[in-house]
Amino acid sequence: MSHVEFPLAPALAASGWLNTPKPLSLDDFRGKPLLIYVFQMLCPACISHGLPQLARVANSFGDEIAIMGLHSVFEHHGVMGPEALQAFVHEYRLRFPIAIDRPAGRIPETMARWGFQGTPTLVLLDADGRVRMQHLGPLEDMKLGKMIGALLAETSENAVNSDNAAHRTSAAFERGDCDDMRCSL
Repeated sequence: MSHVEFPLAPALAASGWLNTPKPLSLDDFRGKPLLIYVFQMLCPACISHGLPQLARVANSFGDEIAIMGLHSVFEHHGVMGPEALQAFVHEYRLRFPIAIDRPAGRIPETMARWGFQGTPTLVLLDADGRVRMQHLGPLEDMKLGKMIGALLAETSENAVNSDNAAHRTSAAFERGDCDDMRCSL
């Protein structure tokens, strides 16, 4: 079976954060899959489809998957500032961390860096921070659930393989098959 290499996600360029006591980086989410929801508060599909879908994902997967938002404004800049976003987050009772994409002219910095084509965009990262899916527009719940389930199974399999490797290394050390540079399994 061929091994596919997925690219590491580029860094976020956030000018601020909501729902978190400190600024975050993608590294803070490592260890479990991360669903990033890229939205604008005046985007009809973001409100009618994306936000309810995030609630369903959170209810279905709980703590098995991390969720964060990225408010990325590429139109109507004057009415979608941080104060308006805070009110929006409060009114819609959004509880997940939300990064505010750093303005950089018409197209915000993270949006340009990641190549987003608009909102809503869903990005799914694996537990190692690699981009596994980037999708513009609404995505059916079943398709998203299938992708998340596959990443969770992969994460679980990697954890088992890592535990087995650690056990084999520990056993090799106990047998005396280790020196300062390596252990023979």
